[in-house]
Amino acid sequence: MDGEKIIDESKQGLATMTIGLQQNTKKVYIESYGCQMNINDSEIVASILKGKGFNTTDDMKAADLILVNTCSIREKAEQTVRKRLEKYQSIKKINPKLKIGVMGCMAERLKAKFLEEEQMLDLVVGPDAYRDLPHLIEEVADGKEAVNVLLSKEETYADIAPVRLNSNGVTAFVSITRGCDNMCTFCVVPFTRGRERSRDPKSIIKEIQDLKDQNFKEVTLLGQNVDSYLWFGGGLKKDFDKASQEAQKNAVDFAQLLDMCATTFPEMRFRFSTSNPQDMKLDVLHSMAKHKNICKYIHLPVQSGSSSVLKRMNRQHTREEYIELIDNIRKILPGCALSHDIIAGFCGETEAEHKDTLSLMEYVKYDFGFMFAYSDRPGTPAHKNMADDVPHETKKRRLNEIIALQQKHSLLRMKKFIGQEVEVLIEGDSKKSNQYWKGRNSQNAMVVFPKTGHEKPGDFVQVKIEDCTSATLLGKVKSK
Repeated sequence: MDGEKIIDESKQGLATMTIGLQQNTKKVYIESYGCQMNINDSEIVASILKGKGFNTTDDMKAADLILVNTCSIREKAEQTVRKRLEKYQSIKKINPKLKIGVMGCMAERLKAKFLEEEQMLDLVVGPDAYRDLPHLIEEVADGKEAVNVLLSKEETYADIAPVRLNSNGVTAFVSITRGCDNMCTFCVVPFTRGRERSRDPKSIIKEIQDLKDQNFKEVTLLGQNVDSYLWFGGGLKKDFDKASQEAQKNAVDFAQLLDMCATTFPEMRFRFSTSNPQDMKLDVLHSMAKHKNICKYIHLPVQSGSSSVLKRMNRQHTREEYIELIDNIRKILPGCALSHDIIAGFCGETEAEHKDTLSLMEYVKYDFGFMFAYSDRPGTPAHKNMADDVPHETKKRRLNEIIALQQKHSLLRMKKFIGQEVEVLIEGDSKKSNQYWKGRNSQNAMVVFPKTGHEKPGDFVQVKIEDCTSATLLGKVKSK
């Protein structure tokens, strides 16, 4: 879906965290599933609870409170959460004092019904209600069921300094917008995260300054749709036309915010996610071209290469308009890496429409991709008004064709780096061996290389690329 870069469901992200605040006596165990926004929200929750006497722990059996931050983008994501709840409930049978809560998009979608379905669940809290968590916990302590899933027109958590969870100390997320106005027919986000509103740029700069002071080296600006960022004093984006002339004149858009971040912190690297094709302006591309420290990588979900499918999805752009944007990116940002989200087997998708998607992929030759079979989500316009009529086996076959083509293109893109020297920000040890470092280049490609004994996490190093797979570049540090 747009605005949320979803982790592969077979490898769904699990964020467990530890904070050493000795004066706190209670422990909370937090798991985060789905997108980067959920991980950032968990950091906000940890910060709120830290002020109320909770340390985070990576041992769920030692926890006083378990919170799972949920994703509703696909049915499989919700099934994963329900299986985890079974695990928590088995622990609660041993420790009856344990409290269990669900937060995030799944909480917003199912609301109080969740408490009825999961008999041992104690609280449900939506993405805009995290400030109410201390109160909800008190309600639970008094033996009451606690639910707050109210959506907000103002909430951005701009004044809360997130606790960096499961952090590598090098890279961090900073949210700049919340909610989405695009109303794609397949997507639950507008219903679970509410309408679009942007965060005060001064608070964004302050949070990045705090990260710089802690020696973080890279920031990813997050939003369901970062290109829609528009600060004009607060409130919903749709109310911009009602704002005063002075507020409109002094408004800050995403291109200006990017320029502000890159100029203020020239020694830090910046990324952003996620972009929406109809909202990405050429000014954003020019801001990227202007600053070396804005990474040359854009995640640009397309969902389908067929204009007729895009219309049924209410995507607000056509195949031709998307290709025109790709051409502008190639012109203004030579060497910029591109990734996509693609849905296989959306309602009514014909074989010809599927072939349109494959041909678009051949035209763009994306560096990376996030590919899924269509999953009908209750409450969405597609669920209400369209038949999920593409057979499962057809969806599976089309998805496999998309994946195979993307693997071919990923390898093609990776091979172009062989023989080049690339700047890599070291993030930590390679997963396979602590004798190797891992880090990413500007184009978001993972680079693995042997340690020489002179580098450390957070260093920018020049790496000569010698080989690759479809997912990883392999090389050696350039000798000084």
